[in-house]
Parts: sequence; C-alpha cells; structure tokens
Amino acid sequence: MTLEATDRTDAVNDSITPAATEPLVSVLRAAGVGVVVALPEHGLPEVVHWGRDIGPLDAAGARHLLRMVARPPSPSALDETWPLTLLPGEHDGWEGRPGLAGHVGRRAVLPRWHRTAVNSDERHLRVEAQAEGLSLVIELTLDTSGVLKVEHELYNTSGEPVDLAILEATMPVGDLATEVLDFSGRWTRERAPQRRPLTQGSHARESRRGRTGHDSPLVLAAGTEGFSDTRGELWAVHLAWSGDSVYRIDALPESRTVLGAGALMRPGEITVEPGGSFRTPAAMFVWSDEGLDGIGHRFHRFVRNRPQHPRRPRPVTLNTWEAVYFDHDLDKLQRLARIAADIGVERFVLDDGWFLGRRDDTTSLGDWRVDPQVWPQGLHPLVDFVRGQGMEFGLWFEPEMVNLDSELAREHPDWLLQPIENEVRTWRNQFVLDVSRPEVFDHLLAAISALVTEYRLDYIKWDQNRDLIEAVSAGRANVHRHTEAVYRLLATLKARHPGLEIESCASGGARVDLGILEHTDRVWASDTNDPVERLAIQRWTELLLPPELIGTHVGPPVAHTTKRATGLGFRIAVAMFGHFGIEWDITTCTPEELHQLRGGIAAYKQLRPLLHSGDVHHPPTGDAGTSATVVVARDGSNAVVGLARSDSAGRALPALLRIPGLAADQRYRVTVPSIAALPRGVPPLLAVGDGPVETTGSALEAVGLRPPLLHPAHSLVITLDGIGLDEM
Repeated sequence: MTLEATDRTDAVNDSITPAATEPLVSVLRAAGVGVVVALPEHGLPEVVHWGRDIGPLDAAGARHLLRMVARPPSPSALDETWPLTLLPGEHDGWEGRPGLAGHVGRRAVLPRWHRTAVNSDERHLRVEAQAEGLSLVIELTLDTSGVLKVEHELYNTSGEPVDLAILEATMPVGDLATEVLDFSGRWTRERAPQRRPLTQGSHARESRRGRTGHDSPLVLAAGTEGFSDTRGELWAVHLAWSGDSVYRIDALPESRTVLGAGALMRPGEITVEPGGSFRTPAAMFVWSDEGLDGIGHRFHRFVRNRPQHPRRPRPVTLNTWEAVYFDHDLDKLQRLARIAADIGVERFVLDDGWFLGRRDDTTSLGDWRVDPQVWPQGLHPLVDFVRGQGMEFGLWFEPEMVNLDSELAREHPDWLLQPIENEVRTWRNQFVLDVSRPEVFDHLLAAISALVTEYRLDYIKWDQNRDLIEAVSAGRANVHRHTEAVYRLLATLKARHPGLEIESCASGGARVDLGILEHTDRVWASDTNDPVERLAIQRWTELLLPPELIGTHVGPPVAHTTKRATGLGFRIAVAMFGHFGIEWDITTCTPEELHQLRGGIAAYKQLRPLLHSGDVHHPPTGDAGTSATVVVARDGSNAVVGLARSDSAGRALPALLRIPGLAADQRYRVTVPSIAALPRGVPPLLAVGDGPVETTGSALEAVGLRPPLLHPAHSLVITLDGIGLDEM
C-alpha cells in the first residue's frame, strides 16, 4: 500500500527529508511484521519502522507517524536533519560505511537520486530512481513468513564504465538493541556463536574465502539486552550468497543503528559497463519479538514456502565415505548395500574414489570418468544391485576442483582460476577451475550430465574442499563471476535432469547459505559425525535452516574427526533431528547394533513428517550441560522432544523441562520410545516410569516434565501425542 503522507496543502516540518512536502509512504505487512517506508521525491527510500505490525495506515496516520519518529538536528553537526536511506551515503549526511561506493574514471560515485517510479502493495515495494549516469531499482519483498528480502540493481546509463566497490542492503534496527550475535567456527566446529555488547562505530565482518566459509557469520543479529532462545526482540540479516561477503553493523552517535550485508567486491572485480547492470545477492532481514527461536521460525517458514523445497519424505541415506574411504571393492560395497537395505536405508551414496586413477586425495580431480581398473563394467553392477535392494543411488563429485596430477590439468592448465605460475598454495592438493569460463562450464556440464544419464543418478553429493585464495581470471579478481557460474551450472543440471537432488557439501559445512540452497536440496552441516560436537552445530545451523535440509548421520563408535567414543543410542538420537543417515561400515556391526539401528530408522520414518514440518523450539533446561530440542506440529497436535547431555550436571535433581508451543487445552499422551537406550543406573523419565502420562498442553508448558539425570553423551527422546475426544 502506498499513500500520500499529506495532502500537500499543509505547512510541513519535514524532518525525514529536506523536501518541501512530506514523502509518499509505503506499508508492507505480513505475519505480524510491519515495514513502513517513506518515499521522498528527491532521495532514496527511508525505513521509518521495521518491527511489529502496527496495522494499516491511512494518509493521516502516515503523516502523524512520520512526525512521531522525527528527530531534531544533532548539536555540532549538519544544520538540518538528514535521511537514513536504504543506501546510506555521504550526500545524505551519513558518515558510516556507505551503502554504495565506486568510481567512474577518477570521479567518486556520489549520486543525487530522484524517484522516477513506485510500485507497491502490502507485500512488495519496487522503487526506481535516477541520478546522473545511473539508474537504480530497489526491491523489498515481505514473505508470508515475515522475512524481508532486499535487493538492489544498479544500471549504468552513462557512456563510461562504473567500477563498484560497495553495494549492500541495509535496514535500521530498534533503538533498544544493545547486544550483537553472529557466528564463527572452523572445520568440524562450524557455526560457533559469539556475542558482544553493541558498541559505537562501524563494524564489518569480511569473508574473503571465495565460499561461505566454516567461519561464516551466517546470521548477524542485534537484540535487546539478555535476549535468549525464547525471549527478547531481535533484528537479523542473512546474505543468500556463497561467495565473498560482508556483514555489517553501524552504530553512530547521531543516527539509528544500521544492520546490513552484501557481496564483498574485490578491487576491480565488478565493473558495470555502459548499458549494463549489476544485481546484488538477496539479503534476508528478519524481526522477532520471541527470541532466537522466533527468528528460526520465520526463516524455516520462508524456506519451506519456496516452490523448490523438497516435498517428499527425506530418505534415510547411507554414505560410504567413513565405511570404505578410497577402497572401492564391489563385494564389500554390495554387502554394505544389502545390510543397509535390510535395516531400512532408502538411499545409497558412493563417495570419493570411483573415478579415473583416484586412490587418494593427491590425484585425478577433474577426470570425471569411471575408473576401468576398479570398475571394469563401470558402476552398473553396484548401481543395479543397489536398485535391486529397493534403494536410490547417489554419487559424489567435486566439480569445481582439479588436481595438477590429472588429465584435465595437463590438457587445460589455462582453465585454472588460480594461475600456477603465481605459486598459489595448494589446499588438500587441489586447485580451482574457473567455472565462469564457457569452455569449463560446458565441459563440467557434459561430464556430469553423462554420468547422471548413464546411471540414472537420483542424487549428487556436490563437494568443494578448499577456499579460493588468489582467485583471478586474466589478472582480475573473479570470485563473484565464478560463484554465479556455479549457480548456473547447478540450475542447468537440475533443469536437464528433473528429479535429481543435490547436496551442498564444502569440506563439511563451509557452504551453508540460502544462495546455494536455491539450487540444492540439503546441506552437509559438518564433516564431524561426533554427536557431542553435532549438538551445537545442528542447533545453530537450524537457526537458518529447517531440520529436513540438514544432513545428520550416525557415525562409527569412535568418531573419525575427534576420536571420541559414544554409544549408539546417543548417536541415533542426535541424528534423528535432521535428515537422518548413516556413515559407518555397518558390515562390522553386531546383531544388537543392527537391531538398534533398525529401530532408530523406523522411529525416524515415523517421526519425520513432524520433524520436517513443525516449529523448532529450544527451551531452557536450567543446566548448561543439557540441551533440548522440541519440534511441535504447526497445529499443536503432537510434538517430539530431544534431550541431550554433553557435560556432567552441577545438581543431582534435574530442572523441570517446560514444553513450549503446545495447544493449551489439548491433552497429550507422554511416552518415551525406545530409540536411545538409557545407560544402566539411570532411571527412566520419572513421569512415565509406570507407563504413559496424559496431561494438558498448558500443564506441560507451565509446569513441565522432570527428566532423569542423564550421564554425559546420553540422550532421551520423548513423544507427545494429542489425544482425540474418542480416546479420552
């Protein structure tokens, strides 16, 4: 809805812009979120309010709102008030990190914008503006989940190239925000949260890894003091982009605090030629007054609303990496597949080691042909056997990478994104192909497509195992074009092979973002299957992604990455709360272990309709060593609780666990399925020790359940099933 803030006959003290009349006002509304945007004739849009929906505004209401939030000039500063626009810049009076920066020749880009067109309804705002030699389109789209997508497209209408340095999306946050949360991490410890007080100044997190990164900020949030999983008001942003990035927060003494994100542009990387344009990756902004879980609920609903979101049940997956590594033997793999099918696995994925000359990680990347020495009949004997067992078949690739010891590198050294003559440092013995080169794109498309066609692949595990250091093409920084080309390659494969599913893996969880998920169907959250490490990794990954998009596997008794030993029940319970799978040589399992795996898979299949559609909550447990994950059906009809302990407790009596999100008047039957066996000496859940308990949602939320005192590296799964009137 766009409306006039005034009838233009009043004398207006316009403190939003220095224009003689007040601007148009656009109001976006959805899912309890309101965004009010002032649209001056001269200058760019200014967000007046982003937060709780304040309801519809008429012209008088808009006029009064603008005056309510107006501010006087600051002392010893600019003589007049100035606008905080969606692309804040020096001409406006902004002295923080600019939203737009660049140059034409040696002239700085400091445009004086005037609005040329507005198109708006309650969910979408499109504004066009012009300045000398430039045209700009700003789009704000508010999803039914309350997620606000902000995109800019800059057109060069001059006769000279425009070299861009910054073009980023920003939004102002509430004045009560006092704390900042984002993430860091490393290989096998991705998405580690870090908090700090909001301090004055311009702060930017720049990632120059050429991919999202193990240490990606993921979500940058500013919130009210002491915000938690369940409490507090927050304003957050995620950049849907897999290349270099910037996450920023600007808190200047004379301005509202600004949150933002955008693609990081290396010097000379982005030039907009005359007649050309540059479109930014989408920045996703989320507001919640229900703590971090409220942010997660909005992101999850946004992701699930996408037309390409996986709709069929997420198949139980067995990946062969930690079962056989590079040792590909048909008899062994068939035994693995036979046992997998017997315990309920639905998808079998052959990992690294199947292609020409690949015996370790020093050779053959780029030679995407089945190795006749290991597979004299091709992969057909294995593929046919797997399908005969009733399972889908998937295959591992690392298309963007190349080993120097490969036919491809010897024939086409010029295809490398990193010039060898510069003595670029290797990473896992590999270099990067420049996918933005048409001949590289076409080669990879043909090679992968041929294998998808020949073996009727259902699934590709698409890996990417190194950062893009010194990523240049013809001497010019090339991360951005390379990333866009990877997206096009994925999209073309999907269009050519309908039904093909692709997993985003990047040495584990180094490419987890909504940009890559436009073209893929799940992510590999981390290369560690250690369930103790996975508790935190999965919890924070699901701040952005719903569980069905997060690969979670049961690994061997001793973790490959940490050498920690854990029980099978704990490993199953942790993997349950995601897209369940196995990465373990199950030919070595005892009958008891196979029986337990079979039960865990059956429980996952029973629970996945709920796990992969419900709202995810993280209620407090009263114990830093214990975490709880609760998934509640959107209609409140049932729920499942995962309780896990990573450290020993300070108290012998566990705190009552309150279950959020239930229907208050609904009665629930509380049971403990035999998914994760409790260790000897640990009593069952006290409330159900003598059988199921029936109680109301209001009692479960206000009073809670008393769990047992779990030992470290043990867990408990609790189901809450709504009782119909005919059962009462």
